[in-house]
Amino acid sequence: MSFRLGIDVGGTFTDFHLQRVGRPPLLHKILTTPSDPSEGVIAGLAEIAARLEPACSLSELLASVELIVHGTTVTTNAVLTGQGARTALLTTHGFRDALEMRRGLREERYNNRSTNAPPVIPRCLRLPIDERVDAQGQVVRSLREEQVSRAVAFCRDQGVEALAICFLNAFANPQHERAAGEVVRREFPEAYLTVSTELLPSIRFFNRVSTTALNAFVGPKLKGYLDGLSRRLYEAGFEGLLLIMQSNGGVVSPRVAREKGALTLLSGPAAGPIAGLQYARSVGRSSCTVVDMGGTSFDASLVLDSPMLINEGDINRLRIALPMLGIHTIGAGGGSIAHVDAGGLLRVGPQSAGAEPGPACYGRGGRLPTSTDANLILGYLDPDFFAGGRLRLDVAAARQALEENLTRQLGLDVEQAAAGVYRVIGTEMAQGVREVTLERGFDPREFPMVVAGGAGPLHACLIASELEIPWFLVPRSSSVLCAAGMLMSDLKHDHVKSLVMPWDEERIDWQRLEELLGEMLAEGEALLEQERVPADRRSHVLTLDCRYVRQYHEVSFEVPIETLGQRDARSVARAFHREHNRLYGYSNEEQATGIELINLRLTSIGRAERAGLPCEKSPPGGVDAALKGRRRVYLPDGQAGCFSEIAVYDGHRLGAGHRISGPALVERVDTTLFLTTPFDALCDRHGTLVIHLKGRDDLLRDVSLQELAGQAGGLA
Repeated sequence: MSFRLGIDVGGTFTDFHLQRVGRPPLLHKILTTPSDPSEGVIAGLAEIAARLEPACSLSELLASVELIVHGTTVTTNAVLTGQGARTALLTTHGFRDALEMRRGLREERYNNRSTNAPPVIPRCLRLPIDERVDAQGQVVRSLREEQVSRAVAFCRDQGVEALAICFLNAFANPQHERAAGEVVRREFPEAYLTVSTELLPSIRFFNRVSTTALNAFVGPKLKGYLDGLSRRLYEAGFEGLLLIMQSNGGVVSPRVAREKGALTLLSGPAAGPIAGLQYARSVGRSSCTVVDMGGTSFDASLVLDSPMLINEGDINRLRIALPMLGIHTIGAGGGSIAHVDAGGLLRVGPQSAGAEPGPACYGRGGRLPTSTDANLILGYLDPDFFAGGRLRLDVAAARQALEENLTRQLGLDVEQAAAGVYRVIGTEMAQGVREVTLERGFDPREFPMVVAGGAGPLHACLIASELEIPWFLVPRSSSVLCAAGMLMSDLKHDHVKSLVMPWDEERIDWQRLEELLGEMLAEGEALLEQERVPADRRSHVLTLDCRYVRQYHEVSFEVPIETLGQRDARSVARAFHREHNRLYGYSNEEQATGIELINLRLTSIGRAERAGLPCEKSPPGGVDAALKGRRRVYLPDGQAGCFSEIAVYDGHRLGAGHRISGPALVERVDTTLFLTTPFDALCDRHGTLVIHLKGRDDLLRDVSLQELAGQAGGLA
């Protein structure tokens, strides 16, 4: 039997999604091992092998795995903690401080005390090189290789591990960067080298130098991790294909990931929107919001027919200008630490207890109260059934953590403090959803919300109530949705070329435009050929970055490649006006303001073979057979809230057509759903729980159910 495996290494848990032909997928979670995440990966695989029927050894399992798609937080954590490689920068004389000056603006413009984020490269390792190329690509001052050699020797003496090369206007003529790169490769071959025009050959110096510096900073960490993981996997018997998840929602080979580590800075969360869209389509929708609450963070994203891409963003306040999915992340996870701030207000996060020591209730030495501790006290988690009973939770330790750190300061009892933690973190997550919807001009009530993460279903009803979202989906693979989404992701390579010129039919340099497009197409085809993607599974998507003359920010919009081939300037202009109007509510189509082209972007895609969502048969006995018992839990309905006995269902025994009325709990080995009073749940044929407001059965018209021969129960 051949398997396909998605692995998502998070800050607290490592998630596995094992796809099996003709059988439901096997989902698994294990605590991440922060010192070396590959140890947790191998340990999790061994546990999966033991869970199979019949059980097998690790080597037997890996011998049957044809594909592993892996997402990792190694690069993200390196940036967040500042523990990347010791990095140096070679840049044009007079521009070594661009990393600190940014674009000349403070992040908080009206805060006189604010300071910009410190760069990942200290000033003493930002080395000026006396060279200059003008904006048209003409050499003004030639590069002297002996000066580069002296800089390289200095870097070696300073214990530098990685070198970044970024010269002014190199996007217009990269010859100086190439020459400097050859010197480094010849005289310092052991250093990790990033050349800006090999990573991001586009206009805007600060974006390019910041992205180049970040790539060099995280590259050695990722390379070491991938080398170790690959060695462990192949020593254990894996002979299949290993692919790495990118921030843009695509996958690449480990070779490309090693060279361009910055591509993986949002590696794990990027798969969530891809899987979320598949589940939204299963209920007749082509757009959705996706929320993912894990142990460390909460990720929110908006999907409109396809996951939304942005061409630049920030990570830990540092600019990166590589294509990535528009995911908003906040420090609100199951391990987020609750505390009372200087003003006496209850806060939750962004600090997290992580996997080590973890929440107080894990019994691993943690003494600070977390969201998970609060959920345990409120009755949402069964201390004897967490992770299927593999990890018994300590209620006394959770209560002690809240008593010592919250109740005395707030003047509340333990249950009231726990309820406060639950409400505060729910409000913070709702604000995260607003950031990707209302802040972009979209109403979150118009889209179903797809819920992911081990802790997500516990808080989803509260988020939906806060935002007045009438329905949402909790897939069967909710707890490992990103790992599942990795197996739905295509191979992707992004290319960019800057070409600044007026978009005027009389002044467009069509020949140069076609030359650049041809170069990118050839490069994309070569990469897909190296990765053995069949010709019929290859495609290319062209995007242009344009702006009105004298505007600072450009607008990205898709253009059919044939349109450029036909030299149809008017169609391109109309597409730009439409996108500008959609984003900003106006366009200057009828005015004399001209359009200016800035960048050409090409995405080369190798389409993956996707398995459809698995359909499941209903277990015998109807919904009543899934009832496990009743438990006293806190109901957050209304202003005060109260404790009440509610029904608890076994999520593994729910099937298509089964209905549950809130309030109720649905427990699975990997997650728990808390269904609050205003909501009911319907299980569809894929095992997805469709949660909807009571009386809103109209939302279920596209939910597909298999024939059950009367086995599906009514409302419980």
